[in-house]
Amino acid sequence: MYLSSEKKKEIFTQYGKSETDTGSSESQVALYTFRINHLNEHLKKNRKDFGTQRALLKLVGKRKSLLRYLHDNEIERYRAIIKELGLRK
Repeated sequence: MYLSSEKKKEIFTQYGKSETDTGSSESQVALYTFRINHLNEHLKKNRKDFGTQRALLKLVGKRKSLLRYLHDNEIERYRAIIKELGLRK
């Protein structure tokens, strides 16, 4: 399995406040980014997998809405997470 509980804890520790901080926007964006990158690699090999393509688009939309929330309410946290993850604006 590509996303084990240890990997989730590592992501939450790195981008959230603690390893149990699953609710902060930064940790959720980081988790979505990890999953998006994994699905993107899968789709490079399996280009006709339309179920995975749909799941990828849904994840991108969820991440976009979280980033929009951060941008509107706490611009400094938004800028920090964009810079850490290397996302485009």
